[in-house]
Amino acid sequence: MKKVFSLTHPTKKPARLVEAAKNEISKYIKRERRKELPEDVDFVDFACRCGATAETANEVHINDLNKAIDTVEQAQSPELYVEVIPTAGVRQKKEK
Repeated sequence: MKKVFSLTHPTKKPARLVEAAKNEISKYIKRERRKELPEDVDFVDFACRCGATAETANEVHINDLNKAIDTVEQAQSPELYVEVIPTAGVRQKKEK
């Protein structure tokens, strides 16, 4: 998912637009996690980028995505760029 969310609207406040964007991203992540996994994959991992524009977007961990979105909101940017790409995750075995 690569998407640019507009944070300006004539009748809606930016905070509500940010909440709607977070909700859409959350639904996308849940949908991707429900999909059937191939046999050699243990879990679905996500490569995430977030910023005001695609050029200024920084890589963030999936757990820190909401904090990164809040940072863009606090900077009063007119747009929000979010990229969430599902990747194959394989668990590493611990050595004893």
